Amino acid sequence: MADLALSQVANRCTENLTQSEYRRLMIGIQLIKDPVILLLDEPTWDLDPLNTYLVVSILSNASKKYGTAIILTMEKPRSDVFPFLERVLYLCLGDVVYTGGTRQMLEYFNAIGFPCPQLENPLMYYLCLSTVDRRSRERFVESNHQIAALVEKFKIEGGTYRKGSSNGPNYTLEGGLGHGNKVPLLLGRPSSCQVGWTLYSRLVVATLNVQKAGLLRMFLRLFLLPLFFFFLWLFYRDMQMFQHTFISRSGLIFNCLAGAYFLGILNSIFLYPVFRTRYFQESQEGLYGGTLFLITYNLVSIPFSFVSVAAGSAILYPLLGTFEDPMQYLYFTLILWACYIFSEQQTMAILMVVKSHLSAAIFSIYITCICITLSSGILRSIKGLQQWLYYLTYATQVRYASAFLNKQTFLIPELHETLPYDLKHNCTNMNLIETATTSGLGYCRYSSGQEFLVERYSRDKTDVIFNEILDPDTNIGITFAFAVGMIVFNLLLYLIPLPAFVKAKFRE
Repeated sequence: MADLALSQVANRCTENLTQSEYRRLMIGIQLIKDPVILLLDEPTWDLDPLNTYLVVSILSNASKKYGTAIILTMEKPRSDVFPFLERVLYLCLGDVVYTGGTRQMLEYFNAIGFPCPQLENPLMYYLCLSTVDRRSRERFVESNHQIAALVEKFKIEGGTYRKGSSNGPNYTLEGGLGHGNKVPLLLGRPSSCQVGWTLYSRLVVATLNVQKAGLLRMFLRLFLLPLFFFFLWLFYRDMQMFQHTFISRSGLIFNCLAGAYFLGILNSIFLYPVFRTRYFQESQEGLYGGTLFLITYNLVSIPFSFVSVAAGSAILYPLLGTFEDPMQYLYFTLILWACYIFSEQQTMAILMVVKSHLSAAIFSIYITCICITLSSGILRSIKGLQQWLYYLTYATQVRYASAFLNKQTFLIPELHETLPYDLKHNCTNMNLIETATTSGLGYCRYSSGQEFLVERYSRDKTDVIFNEILDPDTNIGITFAFAVGMIVFNLLLYLIPLPAFVKAKFRE
């Protein structure tokens, strides 16, 4: 960066660089790869004279310092860059008008009868001499004949200039490039740990900054899910211990699960594609692989997601349980966190092959909706499913997460006994139940939280099957196994070589 005169802007966002600084940065990105030959097309285009001089002088110094041959095109070369150019090539319509040492150029054109006038820029003068004049038919024909004569002249008399070289150390006497003494810019390739740390630092800086994009990422990662849970709290805060609380609590669990899944998808759709595009661009250049990229991305994303889910759970958990047992709150948080991670990783897997953010979001949401509908036991009782659908639910994370949350919610002491129908009607005897039913008030359907769970999850009346479905250790273990398995699946997925046409569309 010192060689590129960029030390003073080392900590500045690239969006705030001047045109000259950004141009030098792009050149530095290529130089840091330690190329033998660097081809630059119009590196001084649209720069003022001072910055043009700065860029060309930097390129000359880099070529001499590291032994890299730098070849650049210039449409309007200025006279002040003349000392920095060791060799020059003039082309017209594919023919060579002159090629050789820059200083020998004056000698050659003077020898063939085209001396450069005093106070003229020799680079620009001979460029105009090598250009077809199209201002009129007569000038076009005349300049065309003149250039044809110059091309033939150089073929006959330019052999010594073509083979000769300037005083630079990078050229052999035969005019070829010699790189035996090239000084390496980097002493070996950086290790995977160094590359990973750089990627991790870049992701953290992209998130923890006060720019517009950084504030948006911070909001999505930390505050979106707690804000959604706060709105749920506003709707469900007035739950009372009547019969209707069974349905309300079940709906709250459903919304907690849906929020964790759908907001995880939303986060991935908005945050991941930018880094995905950069990965496909940089992996093409061999800087790092997909597995290292995903590891660093997850090291940034997963801690943020835990903080976000823990904050959201702290808002809602008092409605479902009690903070007297901190472990129950921790389990509640961990279940929702595992669901959040799973939906993020599922969407990232889809985004590997689907470029459109909207298409990927629709596909991921569609899969999640089917799983929640069939496997949660909330929208539809599991015992009411057909046999093949029932066994299919074992392959979904929602089944285990929902079963754990429902058992944690409906087996609290407050729901052990039959709850009254409302403030005026009790459920102490069958007569009241029948009266309430015939009068149109409804009826007391659940005698306890245990009865509610039996209705939602038991396919028969045997306690063995019922207890297997609601076993807490099994459910929390399998829920996290799904999340970890999806992370591992993505790591393996990014090792698979994709067809060129798939990778190309992400680098655009």
